[in-house]
Amino acid sequence: MKTAAAIRHVHFEDLGAYENVLAGAGYSVRYHDAGIDDLQSPELANCELLAVLGGPIGAYEEENYPFLKDEIAVIEKRLNFGRPAIGICLGAQLFARALGSRVYAGPGKEIGWAPIALTSAGKQSPLRFLEGVPVLHWHGDTFDLPEGAELLASTPLCRNQAFRYGKSVLAFQFHPEAPTKHFERWLIGHAAEINSTTGISVTELRSETARLAPESAPLGQQCLREWLSALN
Repeated sequence: MKTAAAIRHVHFEDLGAYENVLAGAGYSVRYHDAGIDDLQSPELANCELLAVLGGPIGAYEEENYPFLKDEIAVIEKRLNFGRPAIGICLGAQLFARALGSRVYAGPGKEIGWAPIALTSAGKQSPLRFLEGVPVLHWHGDTFDLPEGAELLASTPLCRNQAFRYGKSVLAFQFHPEAPTKHFERWLIGHAAEINSTTGISVTELRSETARLAPESAPLGQQCLREWLSALN
């Protein structure tokens, strides 16, 4: 089987709805936990697909989280050689850093469900399945679009919501993998951030997710399924 190696920063932000798609496409998923597992492992550089997942730290905080240096190094290696890779939220920010762009605090936090606006390139990409559909946002940082990357989606608060770099690299600032089950783990894990963010509540996030994730998740899966098929 092909291997999809996923770098995970917090246990509850896993591949979510994407895991079944990868299994259906013939990938064996292996998680590598940042700060615990060796991020210089040859598997991360040589696997058929690398996925870098979300987390509540900054992509620029390597002084506090030294493992970020190794993580960015392995991402650089894959991106420089055009090896397939997908980044989600923090993962997308780390991709931007690996491609030489700046990551920094955005104008405000985006937490909750809202649609993305696709660029003309986005409408011709696998993201077209998500056009006009509310998706889950959960970030406070943003990044400059890397040189050579193609912008696919935006929101009013955050211009750079998704990009691709060549045919083999896809990055999402939002969460197309957001699960229909086990979302309670997100609410518990991010409790401090929710409580400190004006206008956000646990009950609203829970009810929005119950209402919107059943539509969004299958479309996010279709987005990934089409992207994977183009790699072959």
